[in-house]
Amino acid sequence: MATKALASWATSLEVSSLPSSVKQAAIRSLYNYIGCAIGGSNHATVTKAHDALSPFFGKATSTLFGHEGRLKADAQHAALLNGIASHVHDYDDTMLATIIHPTGPVASALLAYAEYKGGVSGPELLCALTAGIEASCKIGLAVWPEHYDIGWHITSSTGGIGAAVAVGKLMHLSEEQMAHAIGIAAVQVIGLREMFGSDTKSFHPGRAAQSGLLAALLAEKGYTSSPQALEAKRGWANVVAGGGTPKLQKYLAELGEKWEIEANAFKPFPCGIVCHPAIDGCIQLYHEMEAKGIRAEAITKVEARVHPLVIELTSKRTPKNGLEAKFSVFHGAAVGLLYGKAGPAQYADKVVQDETVIALRDKVNATADGKLAADETYLTIHCSDGTKFEKHVKHAVGSIEVPMSDAQLTEKFVDQVALAIGEDAESASEAAWAIGEAHDVAGVLRAL
Repeated sequence: MATKALASWATSLEVSSLPSSVKQAAIRSLYNYIGCAIGGSNHATVTKAHDALSPFFGKATSTLFGHEGRLKADAQHAALLNGIASHVHDYDDTMLATIIHPTGPVASALLAYAEYKGGVSGPELLCALTAGIEASCKIGLAVWPEHYDIGWHITSSTGGIGAAVAVGKLMHLSEEQMAHAIGIAAVQVIGLREMFGSDTKSFHPGRAAQSGLLAALLAEKGYTSSPQALEAKRGWANVVAGGGTPKLQKYLAELGEKWEIEANAFKPFPCGIVCHPAIDGCIQLYHEMEAKGIRAEAITKVEARVHPLVIELTSKRTPKNGLEAKFSVFHGAAVGLLYGKAGPAQYADKVVQDETVIALRDKVNATADGKLAADETYLTIHCSDGTKFEKHVKHAVGSIEVPMSDAQLTEKFVDQVALAIGEDAESASEAAWAIGEAHDVAGVLRAL
């Protein structure tokens, strides 16, 4: 009984039982999420959603990040809009085994409810966050890769369930209520890979957060669902895996033994993670070329051997805007070689449409090599004077083998948050790092 097993584990989880490494992973995941949500808060995708929905806001209880407490909405809409903001730059955390971005849907629902409820401590928050992330990742592993191959956006299709578990944990739902919350969330499956490169991609985790919050609220009041919502023949796992062979029991048996949150990775570049090795390598080559006085204008051809997923997911040759460029390994390589960086500013529409960027992008060729690891690439740069540069990236920065340090996470946070709130980015960073120790997290959230 997978649904019951997940509900039982989640309701019995105590913060005192969390290993210190798990708590630290939760803090890092939450910190990175807050930076992404603030950093994406003024993106046109978020603004359009806010303008469309604000006439329907209820009682303003929950902060819309990026406005330093000046903008609030009801918890349902705050979960949706903060979820959109957290994903719009494609800068959020990643469970590399399934390409799930787990924290966005879970934290967006959790923080909106925590501020509404009040009196939620940092440790309580981290415990609930961990429960939700583990739920999302375990069920994601159970249906991977069939689920993703069919065309579901696995971040949101698992995230709604994770959000329900997290909020349900904060509500102190009973085991039976939690099982119903899981079922109510399971029927609200959302997210199609077809939407990648459009506004709707980031709508996915926002809607998953909203759906998970709704599921927990309904379950608290006695709303029922199937007690076998996950594992039944016509339940979530079999349906979303296309009738495949989901491994629910196997992975749910590992709850509390193997912590998926500890393997959470963080993006150094705001784009599809599979093209990070190529960007990492191009940035390294930028500095090598700079040291020899060779500028990007001298490049005649760029050859990249990459994992097949790079071609499948990020092969947009002529992106028209920043959202499409996030799925273009050609754009990522070009800005890495031109600027030696690939942050949110390098994915702005005006950069994507810049003639110099386009000219270099057109010189980049990528070929699939099934022998390469997902975070590996081989690059060769040819220059007009016959000079050739080569680079082998065995593991990209941000991978499990080359993780981002706390200092690098802080630099990333401040860099993107400054685009939204300017000089207050440093103080926001300090507050976000300390939220896990707060007496009442609502006070921290109101300043973000």
